[in-house]
Amino acid sequence: MGKYEAEFSNLVRAFRKRHMGKGPSKISTTFCKCWAICEMEGNLSPVEKFIANAEEGKQFLREARTEMVKEMYRKNHPVEMEELLQCHFIDLFVDIDIERDFGMSIFVFDEDIEKKFKHQHG
Repeated sequence: MGKYEAEFSNLVRAFRKRHMGKGPSKISTTFCKCWAICEMEGNLSPVEKFIANAEEGKQFLREARTEMVKEMYRKNHPVEMEELLQCHFIDLFVDIDIERDFGMSIFVFDEDIEKKFKHQHG
């Protein structure tokens, strides 16, 4: 993970902490074409883990979490991400495996950020 991917991961963690009260315990970001792909572990709070013990709780939690994250970015445009990458945020795809407590978010930008930053690792 390069310098910009690491900085992007920090922005995602801070954003989630600010808007959800908790960020993931581990996050890694990979730039691929116009996508920033974030893999996240340790997303669930103790209350969410308790809810996930029930089968219908898992499905409810997955839907609530994915929709909540998308809604957060719709209501709070990620200006810091755009400033870091010097391009515009377009869309976000989110999913989480409740049993493994492993989530992925794919941020879509209007430029090829992989090409833009691949020589700027450090």
